[in-house]
Amino acid sequence: MSIQLNHTIVSARDPQASAAFLADILGLAAPVPFGRFYGVTLDNGVTLDFLQDDDEISIQHYAFLVSEEAFDEIFGRIRARKLPYWADPRHQQADQINHHDGGRGLYWNDPSGHYLEIITRPYGSGS
Repeated sequence: MSIQLNHTIVSARDPQASAAFLADILGLAAPVPFGRFYGVTLDNGVTLDFLQDDDEISIQHYAFLVSEEAFDEIFGRIRARKLPYWADPRHQQADQINHHDGGRGLYWNDPSGHYLEIITRPYGSGS
């Protein structure tokens, strides 16, 4: 058996809203409730399980490798919602995308402040 990431827990102020936000932006199926969690399943079977957290949330980073076509669709949804986005994780290059490794990428935040990223090429894979 190969080793694969199966799921991870994502702390959220409102787990249902945060899970729905991510699923909607990425064009994925609606979140599935499981106990106290709201799970968003990615195309490779990994699940992001959103969980209520009333304490100070430690901001995390979640990067999604997407096709060029999916990038256009996701970017369109980000712009349609007038969400702030950046070409860099430090939020210095507002309203821009990056072209690392010959692909495209951008960052935006979820409702709990987590840094979300889409890229069309894995880091270190190209020019």
